[in-house]
Amino acid sequence: MRLTFSNKDFFSEAKILLDEGREIIFSPKGYSMRPFIEDEKDSVVIKKKNSVKVGDIVLVHINDDVYILHRIIAKDGEKLTLMGDGNLEGTEKCLTNDVLGTVIEIRNEKGRKKLLTKGWFWRHTLFARKYLLKFYRKIILKYNLL
Repeated sequence: MRLTFSNKDFFSEAKILLDEGREIIFSPKGYSMRPFIEDEKDSVVIKKKNSVKVGDIVLVHINDDVYILHRIIAKDGEKLTLMGDGNLEGTEKCLTNDVLGTVIEIRNEKGRKKLLTKGWFWRHTLFARKYLLKFYRKIILKYNLL
């Protein structure tokens, strides 16, 4: 059974659980982490870690009710720059204090673990991402090759 909550209610409860050292699991919405995390099909397991590094996928709380699940693409001390794997441009800035937790596992809709990488290749091929994402949508998803 699938339950749906408002972002505010869900993430305020999730923050409490993560601060207690527990893990949370949910299915993210949106396409900003495609092709590694699919909208409402995949689920992520998140846990609070003592430190984060470039390549980690993190859940952050920015401003009042804005929660983002994106990859860290740069770190300068406590300052983080985030970008969704499915985004062609645009980044978010935050501090390490804004991180609620780090993705430690991705599962597909059948519950099988997906490969969790640091996205090194993906981060270094931003110039080709537009074409890679188009191929992914037009071929991989269309013909259900995953």
